[in-house]
Amino acid sequence: MPTIVWFENYQPTDAPSVGGKNSSLGTLFSAGLPVPPGFAVSADCYRKALADGGLTGQLDALVAAADPHDPASVAAAGAQARALIGSLGASGDLADAIRAAYARLSERCGDASPGDASLPVAVRSSATCEDQPDASFAGEHDTYLWMRGGDSVVAHVLRCWASLFTDRGIAYRIERGYGRASVAMSVGVQQMLRPRAAGVAFTLNPLNGDRSQVAIDASWGFGEAVVSGEVTPDNFLVDKVMNTVTRRTISAKTLEYRLTSGDAVTAVPVDADRQSVPCLTDDEILAVAALARRAEKHYRCPQDVEWALEDSGDVLLLQSRPETVWSRRPRPAASCTADPITSMVRTLLNPSHGMPEGHGHG
Repeated sequence: MPTIVWFENYQPTDAPSVGGKNSSLGTLFSAGLPVPPGFAVSADCYRKALADGGLTGQLDALVAAADPHDPASVAAAGAQARALIGSLGASGDLADAIRAAYARLSERCGDASPGDASLPVAVRSSATCEDQPDASFAGEHDTYLWMRGGDSVVAHVLRCWASLFTDRGIAYRIERGYGRASVAMSVGVQQMLRPRAAGVAFTLNPLNGDRSQVAIDASWGFGEAVVSGEVTPDNFLVDKVMNTVTRRTISAKTLEYRLTSGDAVTAVPVDADRQSVPCLTDDEILAVAALARRAEKHYRCPQDVEWALEDSGDVLLLQSRPETVWSRRPRPAASCTADPITSMVRTLLNPSHGMPEGHGHG
């Protein structure tokens, strides 16, 4: 298995070594969906580093001794595990391979002069147990935004390795029954965007499981405020058949993650005159919904996607994973027909179904 797997070269056989997030990005790239370019550092690199450092058995023992029902026990195991990984350094060959791949990505994106690769990238954890149909692991591991320079990328790859042992990650894996030896960490390195707005979209209504709708949460700036729950986002519902926005709920979005001085992505207050303004136009809402539906069509099951809207108006996918709440439940008899007529008839018989709600923008 190669050390570096480029998203555009991804094959299904790479899945066990690049983790759920990177596997999804490679799959989306191959399907022709708009995804920022990048590459994955194989989970085999993580396994080899632990084996070479004699840490595999120690880490297994720490996790085996942790009691998922005792936060102090999990915290102690996690702190020791992260310290052990922090004591590792990337081997010379691995560090060179990461730097070379980062330089190539910088050149491809037009952001490098000879010998000076400086492309801003996101360095994202991609555990081999992530984004399974029965468990998403969303938010359990670390992501680092707006990293520049080969040395910084190498250092943050190791930080992503250590984040396999966050307190939440350890407890979640134990509760879900994921074996210690089978879990490893791949890391994705991806061109950074500077979005005007971002968020998540579900290709069903997460409140009731209705698969005739796309539900979109959106806020200003980077999507971290939405994913972390730090802001109450705008919420939109789109009818898949009629391709119309059927509900708009506009919230007071009091903070956003923006690029600030020193290349830091930081939470800052939103200007008062933008807080209660919709962060997406109707055309942009429909563009996000269309992209989410393309991901659903490709995977043939409901999806939970992360997306970003650039100033140019282009919408890009940052992640797509199986929806894990309603997808595990038996589908109601009414929706087993899965026919679009249900939604159309509902709209025709009840015109208010197609009218905007919330603040009525649009």
